[in-house]
Amino acid sequence: ELGENRTKKLCTELSDTAIQNLSLSHVKLSHINRLTLQGLQGTNLTVLNLSKNSLSVIEDDSFQWLSKLEYLNLEDNNIINVSSHLFYGLSSITHLNLINSLTGKIEDFSFQWLHHLEYLIMDNNNFPRITTNMFTGLKNLKYLSLYNCNTNLQRITNKTFVSLANSRLQVLNLTKTRISTVESGAFSSLGQLKILDLGLNEINQELTGHEFEGLNNIEYIYLSYNKNVTLRSESFIFVPSLRKLMLRKVGCNNLAISPSPFHPLRNLTVLDISNNNIANIKEDLFNGLHELDILNLQHNNLARLWKCANPGGPVLFLKDVPNLHILNLKSNGFDEIPVHVFKGLHQLKDLDLGSNNLNLLPATLFDDQTSLNTLNLQKNLITSVEENVFGPAFKSLRTLEMDFNPFDCTCESIAWFASWLNDTQAYIPGLQSQYICNTPPKYHGTLVLHFDTSACKDSAPFKLLFLITTTAVMQFMFIVLLIHFEGWRIAFYWNISINRILGFKELDRLPGVFDYDAYVIHARKDTNWVLTNFTTLEENEQFQVKFCLEERDFEAGISEFEAIINCIRRSRKIIFIVTEHLLQDPWCRKFKVHHALQQAIEQSRDSIILIFLHNIQDYKLNHALCLRRGMFRSCCILNWPVQKERINAFHQQLMMALKSNSKV
Repeated sequence: ELGENRTKKLCTELSDTAIQNLSLSHVKLSHINRLTLQGLQGTNLTVLNLSKNSLSVIEDDSFQWLSKLEYLNLEDNNIINVSSHLFYGLSSITHLNLINSLTGKIEDFSFQWLHHLEYLIMDNNNFPRITTNMFTGLKNLKYLSLYNCNTNLQRITNKTFVSLANSRLQVLNLTKTRISTVESGAFSSLGQLKILDLGLNEINQELTGHEFEGLNNIEYIYLSYNKNVTLRSESFIFVPSLRKLMLRKVGCNNLAISPSPFHPLRNLTVLDISNNNIANIKEDLFNGLHELDILNLQHNNLARLWKCANPGGPVLFLKDVPNLHILNLKSNGFDEIPVHVFKGLHQLKDLDLGSNNLNLLPATLFDDQTSLNTLNLQKNLITSVEENVFGPAFKSLRTLEMDFNPFDCTCESIAWFASWLNDTQAYIPGLQSQYICNTPPKYHGTLVLHFDTSACKDSAPFKLLFLITTTAVMQFMFIVLLIHFEGWRIAFYWNISINRILGFKELDRLPGVFDYDAYVIHARKDTNWVLTNFTTLEENEQFQVKFCLEERDFEAGISEFEAIINCIRRSRKIIFIVTEHLLQDPWCRKFKVHHALQQAIEQSRDSIILIFLHNIQDYKLNHALCLRRGMFRSCCILNWPVQKERINAFHQQLMMALKSNSKV
């Protein structure tokens, strides 16, 4: 214990010595008058420690003797008043430590004598307010910390730090100063500021962007742990130089806005928007952030965005951050991951997907992460670790955290992983205790490291045999089903193809020369209908058509069989009058229809027209005559109209069918 008198005597004894560093900490020096330190005037003292003395009063001009002092420590004292002349004479000081030392008023111009001061630390103090001239004169100040100061600084205006307008301030720490509102232009006078810390406050406002206007050289803004910070597209429009932005736990859960609030920040390297309960963002949220190196998205609610069932599909919001090195997606509730979500992230070194609900990961998910150093997948629902999923990511891995997962210790699920664990040099915390098999019952509770992979090595031939057998069976089933449902179509086109290649054409008939426009095949019971309707058409001079009718046009003296063949050959088209009678007429079924169809195929002629007088189903048509509607052109399939007024339209359709090209 020195007290005031002994301290004065000590300083006198040190006069004219070469002392440079003097510590008077814990000496119960509660009062310093203007002569206490006079004895140090003739020394080379550069460092003076007066901390932890319960110092309450320092008279004016007490430091006038210390013109060479560079560092002054007044931490943990109880100075009641800082007058405008308290620091008079400290013309060389560069560091001033006032942590937890002030309990009263700080007068205007108190620091005006400290022309060379660069670092001013005022943490954990109580003083009424920051006045407009409190920091006047600190032209060389680079660092100012007001951490946890009780100064009634609820609202920062453009006047709050106007006294620093001519300073070189680069770092301003306002952490835990109970700020609730930052007004427009609040920092406009701090043009050289690079680091602004507004964390652990009570800020509750929408950022319009004007709050940071004038911060032309800002690189780092810390806004984490505030009450409610709402972002707009223009929130950071005046700080394009920003490189680090911390927005952890600020309630900014509405980021689904266009354009993105981060769009102006093309130089951004670190972005932290974790712990905000974010559930909805757009695919372009990080577009243009090509310099982004660290992205923290942990403790949000982004699970829905990566689900296949998400309206519009999965939201691939990582597609435009190619230089990302560290990505934290911990505790987001993910149970699905789109296969292309990490595509293009070739530079990724550290990926955290821990504490989610992931189970089966898609193959090729990590194909672009060949330079990954750290991977965290602990506390998920992963049962299988296969090479086609994790192989690329494990190539250069240095640290793996995959503990507390319910591993399925079977050859298909874990054999490759167990082999990798036994061979790798990577650091794996909890490998000997937390990597435990959950299924099957045989291995339940066993370490994955002890899984016996020898039983899995002989399964390759059986897998190949299974693959070949399965392929053969599937092909056989396909062929059987194809023949069952489409066999008629295959046979029909096969006959056409074969006859087109190997068939014959009549050599004794000139192409396009026929005696009749059409030969009419019908059942005997339909003779009256055929004679009535077709002779009427022939008599109509508008149509100029001639039909070959069996009852009228067969040559005399030859057999019916030969007459049918000759008439078919002499007719350009063949008309089938399809009725129930035709399906039951044995002569038609066994000869007429078959011969007409075969001759049309052999001569490569699409010459058949079907006229349905009755509603005949396709399966009946196929069963009785081996014909289907699908064998013919739609214009050559006609239905006799029920209404008489539509008969003329039917005649027009028939004429179009008769005049259609018969060559195929």
